[in-house]
Amino acid sequence: METQRLASDPPGIARASEIVSAGGLVAFATETVYGLGADARDGGAVARVYAAKGRPSFNPLIVHVADLEMAQRYGVFDQQTRALARQFWPGPLSIVVPLAPHHGLSSLVTAGLDTVALRVPAHPGARALLAQFDGPIAAPSANPSGRISPTTPEHVIAGLQGKIDAVLDGGTCTVGLESTIIGGAPLALLRQGGVPEEEIVEITGPLAQAGTDITAPGQLASHYAPRAPLRLNAKGAQKGEIMLGFGPGPCDLNLSPAGDLTQAAANLFAHLHALDATNKPIAVAPIPNTGLGAAINDRLERAAAPR
Repeated sequence: METQRLASDPPGIARASEIVSAGGLVAFATETVYGLGADARDGGAVARVYAAKGRPSFNPLIVHVADLEMAQRYGVFDQQTRALARQFWPGPLSIVVPLAPHHGLSSLVTAGLDTVALRVPAHPGARALLAQFDGPIAAPSANPSGRISPTTPEHVIAGLQGKIDAVLDGGTCTVGLESTIIGGAPLALLRQGGVPEEEIVEITGPLAQAGTDITAPGQLASHYAPRAPLRLNAKGAQKGEIMLGFGPGPCDLNLSPAGDLTQAAANLFAHLHALDATNKPIAVAPIPNTGLGAAINDRLERAAAPR
């Protein structure tokens, strides 16, 4: 299979919608990372997502929809989850809710659970594709499972060339971290991401402690990993290592010389891709564990976990 590269213009979006409608796979930009999209109602198409990524089938997928009205066709929202959707959608928040009756989603999307993770992305290309397709698109990150998430079309092609039908080129992702995931009864933070926990708590009040079962994407212990070993909270590079910095100080690549966590989040995966290409172990400077720093540290800890 030759992977097409489509422009994010009306003809490209129409072609991407045609491919998804026919059961094919299209990677597309969101504000977080590139997603690998398939019709969430088509079990065969969703199975091809798992096959292309080499993704464990017990790891559920996020379903992307055009708006809250569409989301309510597939999930049941209560007062709290509806308030979160109204506050943060479109944007980098995924909400896990009980499946709606007669939802029509493939059981592969939910990994057999009775809940579904739903999100309304903010990226204009993603929104145009969802409007054109007029249906739910299941879309995990468009990379081989467990590897560094893609924030450019080049990252997608490097990892999935020949395994997917097309990439809808939406440029570089602006947030650069996957969505925050919240769900459960009582509500718990299931994954740190592009919406800081502090902003969610302003709407919900204190959150419950998440359980240990996999109930949402991105909860595997080893995830987002480069091929090379990663050493965290490093004060400097040791012999043979390459240094990923944050704030002032010597390094090979810097997430943000000014110590800006938003800039660091946007640069994280692209910088890991670049350093991984050197085939050297990677040392990573300490990152403050506040705001988006909590999500950055979550990704780094999973990237550094034993495989």
